[in-house]
Amino acid sequence: MFLKLNGVCPMATKPRSQIIDPREPGIYHCWSRCVRRAFLCGVDKHSRKNYEHRRDWIEHRVEELARWFAIDIVFFAIMQNHFHL
Repeated sequence: MFLKLNGVCPMATKPRSQIIDPREPGIYHCWSRCVRRAFLCGVDKHSRKNYEHRRDWIEHRVEELARWFAIDIVFFAIMQNHFHL
């Protein structure tokens, strides 16, 4: 049970529908990380497997999805276990 201050739970987050105005353009920083220390790309130090081939696949997929959803990708970075858009 959370302590409520003035009837509002201080730990609760607001729904995105209350934060984002769909009439206004916005710039968002999105990221996704692999679980269980899995490798997204690069050479895994533990298994010594090379996953570098995934980097090009991810780049092409991001470009394709940006076209489908009519969004502009301002910048992206693909790291060994996560990526940023």
